[in-house]
Amino acid sequence: MGEMNGGHVDLAMRVLDAHVAFTKQQLREPAGFLEFVTEEVDGVLAEAADLTLGQAVSPAQVKAVAHKFAVQVPVEGAIPELVGEIVARLYNHRIHDEVEVGEIVEARRFDELIDAVADMDVTHRLVRLILNSPLTVDACVEAVQRAVATAVDDGKHTEGGGLTRSLRGALSRLAEPAMPVIENGVGRITRTGARFVLRGNSGEADEVLLDSARETWRKHTGDAVGSFRDVVSASDMEDIVVLVFEFWRTFRDTAYFRALLDEGIDGVFDKYGDTPLAELLTELGIGRPDLIEEALRFGPPILETLDERGYLDTMLRRRLAPFYASDAFRAAVSPTA
Repeated sequence: MGEMNGGHVDLAMRVLDAHVAFTKQQLREPAGFLEFVTEEVDGVLAEAADLTLGQAVSPAQVKAVAHKFAVQVPVEGAIPELVGEIVARLYNHRIHDEVEVGEIVEARRFDELIDAVADMDVTHRLVRLILNSPLTVDACVEAVQRAVATAVDDGKHTEGGGLTRSLRGALSRLAEPAMPVIENGVGRITRTGARFVLRGNSGEADEVLLDSARETWRKHTGDAVGSFRDVVSASDMEDIVVLVFEFWRTFRDTAYFRALLDEGIDGVFDKYGDTPLAELLTELGIGRPDLIEEALRFGPPILETLDERGYLDTMLRRRLAPFYASDAFRAAVSPTA
């Protein structure tokens, strides 16, 4: 402003003060802010009706942002700590002891959900895969063999007295040298039986699992949600958070994840690249009333805080003052030749 003559300086200061005062009044008065928000939202939506997603941004730009925040930004320090603290607060919230399981999902809704899951082809395929897997048979064999070995070991330390204890102890001592042979025999018998049982019941496996899920749900519908703390402890939740972050730290840096991320973004642009932004907002469930409502929800209290602390006036002057000190303003108010 030092380069301007006195008249221009005085005019610039007066217009700047008036401009700042007008803008503050427009933003701080409820009627003025509503008018401002409505005009801006309508103006943006009018432009967005003709501007497509592909015209506004490119897939490369979106990928760059996605890679930055999903892959490059460190998941260290405050983020895991904050998530852990929030999980702990949610875990210990008293609402868990006040709400019953049946209040969260009604029995009828649960039955509909479990029926839908059971009817999915992927559910049938997973059940068949498990039942037909040699690993399932091996697990059955190992469980029976361990049960036999435990029974023999328990027989050597049977409590009580009399003939029963003597007989159990004698049988266990006789069986111990022959355990390798016994285990092999048990293994062969169990393997044959397990294959037979699993094959014979594969058709009913889905219904058995379905009935088990229903019965388990019904038994616990009257229990408080907090009763499940006996199953999942606070330390379990902490371990889960740690495991998730450890997995995410390594998984997000793989070429596999980056390829999926890029393909997902390309898919969005293939489907919506030629869609006007206003139409895209509508498809996402965001309409004009929503934009105005949220602006009125957050705008006034934020502006009030800024004004109370003197930030609003400072911010407006910082944005407007350069124009009134510029050659452009001086040229605009100077008499034309």
